[in-house]
Amino acid sequence: MTAPQLPPVAALAERSEHLVDPGAPAILCLTAENADVLRAQFSRYAAEYALHIETSPQSVVDCLEALEAAGAPIALFVLDTSIGFEELGSALPMFRRLVPTANRLAVTPWGLFMEHLETFRHKVAKGAFDAHLMMPRGIRDEEFHSAVVELLNDWGSTVAAPLVETVRIVAPTEDAAVRRLRDFLFRTGSPHRFYTPDSPIGQEVIASYEGETGLFPLVRLADLPAQHCPDARTLARAVYGRPDLQALADVTEVLDVIVVGAGPAGLAACVYAASEGLSTLALEAEVIGGQAGTSSMIRNYLGFPRGISGMRLTTRARTQAVRFGTRFFTGWPVEELVPGADGAPHQVRTEAGTLLARTVVIATGVAYRRLGVDALEELVGHGVHYGAAMSSAPEVEGRDVIVVGGGNSAGQAAIHLARFASSVTLVVRREDLRTSMSAYLITELEANPRITVRGCTRVVDGGASEGELEWVDLEDIATGERERRRVGGLYLLLGAEPHCDWLPDAVCRDDRGFVLTGRDVPPEHWSGEVPPADLETAVPGVYCAGDVRSGSMKRVASATGEGAAVVSLVHEHLAAL
Repeated sequence: MTAPQLPPVAALAERSEHLVDPGAPAILCLTAENADVLRAQFSRYAAEYALHIETSPQSVVDCLEALEAAGAPIALFVLDTSIGFEELGSALPMFRRLVPTANRLAVTPWGLFMEHLETFRHKVAKGAFDAHLMMPRGIRDEEFHSAVVELLNDWGSTVAAPLVETVRIVAPTEDAAVRRLRDFLFRTGSPHRFYTPDSPIGQEVIASYEGETGLFPLVRLADLPAQHCPDARTLARAVYGRPDLQALADVTEVLDVIVVGAGPAGLAACVYAASEGLSTLALEAEVIGGQAGTSSMIRNYLGFPRGISGMRLTTRARTQAVRFGTRFFTGWPVEELVPGADGAPHQVRTEAGTLLARTVVIATGVAYRRLGVDALEELVGHGVHYGAAMSSAPEVEGRDVIVVGGGNSAGQAAIHLARFASSVTLVVRREDLRTSMSAYLITELEANPRITVRGCTRVVDGGASEGELEWVDLEDIATGERERRRVGGLYLLLGAEPHCDWLPDAVCRDDRGFVLTGRDVPPEHWSGEVPPADLETAVPGVYCAGDVRSGSMKRVASATGEGAAVVSLVHEHLAAL
C-alpha cells in the first residue's frame, strides 16, 4: 500500500465529507454510484463522527492509512453492495483485517436487494457483516437509522474509550481487584476509567475520600465522595443506590414474592410478577444480569434480528421491572431460606436482616467451574479470567489468547476477543463443538480467520513473567502430548456449577447440586399424592427458574421463559393461601 503524501490531519481533511475532529471516530462508506444517497443519510451523524465517502477499494485503503496515522478509530464501515461481487470478493478479507474492531454494515439499493439478499445473508451469518439493510429511498427512514445507531452504540460500549466517565477508579496499580471492579462496571454499562494516585484526577478522587488514608481501590461515582470498594459486591451496593442495612430492614411487610438472583430468569420473574400487581423484591449478590451480562452479542434471542449484548438486554429488563414496581437490593447475598410451615411466610435471611414472603423464586444461576490448575489459579486477574471479562479485551490487542469452553458463552467470547487479539484458540475437551454450541456460532467461528478450534485438548499448566500470564501448556487428551504456547490471555468458561449452600435440605437437589422441580422431586418429598408443579420445588411456594434448575437448557431465552412462566404458579399458590 502507498502511504498518503499529505500529513495525517491534512490528508483526512482533504478526504472527509465532515471532519469534526482529526481524532474523531470515523464512519467510512464505500460506494460507486450512490455517494449522494449515503452522504445525505449519514450527514445526521456528522456532528460527532467524521464521515468519509470513498468510491473504490484502493481509496478506502488510502483513507484507512490516513485515519490510522492520525490516530482516528473507525466506528462503522458501510459497504454499498452494488459495487459488484468481484470487487467485494477481493476487498472484504482486506477490510476485515484492516478494521477488525469496526462494525460492518452492508447496504443494497432497493432494485438489487432481492438479488443480493441470499449472498449477504450468508456473509452476515459468517460474521463478515454485522447487518445487511436496504438503502433508504427517502428521508426519515428510522428503521434504517435504528440499526445504524445500534451498531454505533455497540462499538461505543465495547471498543471506544468513554468520553463521559460515570465512575473513576483510583489505585496504585491495575491489579486483580481493580480488574474485577472494571469488569463489573462493564457488565452494568457504566462508563469508567482507571487512574493512579499520583495523577491529577487520582489526587482529586483521594481528596474527596473521607475515610482512612492509604486504602485502595477508591471509587468515585459522579460527584459523590469517593468510597473504598475492595470488591465487586461493595461496588454493587454503591452503583445500585447503596441499599444499606436500614433500607433493607425497613421492608417489614410480607411480600408476595421474593426473587433471589437477577439474571435473565430472575428479571423475567420480576417483570411479570410486578406487572401483574404482586409486591416483588429482588435480591442480587453482585451484578444485575448475571452471566448473561458478560455476553458480547446474543444473536439468537427472539425479536433482536441484529443481536443484542447481554449487558443491554439485562439492563433493559431491570429498567422494565423497576417501572412496574420491583424493588432491587444488590450486594446482599442470601444466607438462608427458612420455609414457612402451615401457610406461614417463608423467611429469607441476609446479613441485613430477614425478609418475609408468601412465595420465593430461586433464580441464582450458576458460576463457571474452576480449572483446578494451581499455577493458573494464582494468576486470576493477571491474564487469567473466569468468564468473558469483556473489559480486558482491548488489552489483548495484537496478542494470542486462549478461550476454554464449548458452550455459547465461550463462542461469543472468542468472537469478541478476535476483534482485538491477533489469534484466538478455542480449546474444548470434546472432538468438536456440535453437541454443545449453537450452529450459528459454530458457523461464525469457522468463518473467522483469527479463530482456531482445538478439540480433545485441555489446559494443564501455565506460568507468568513479571506477575502476568505468559504461557500455558496444552495437552492432547488422547495422546498425552503437551505443547507450550505463549499467550496474552486465558479465558475460562468451563460450564455450570450451582451455588445453593444457602438452601435448606427440604429443597431437594440432584447429585451436582442443581435444584429439583416438578416430577424430578423424589416422591417421598411430595407434599401430597401429586408431584409439585413443573417449576415448583419440594417446598410449596418455593419455585426455581433458569440455569440453577436441574434439567434446564442453559440458554438465555429458556431462562427468561421459565422466569415468566413461574409467575402463573405464584398466582395459584397465593390464591390457595
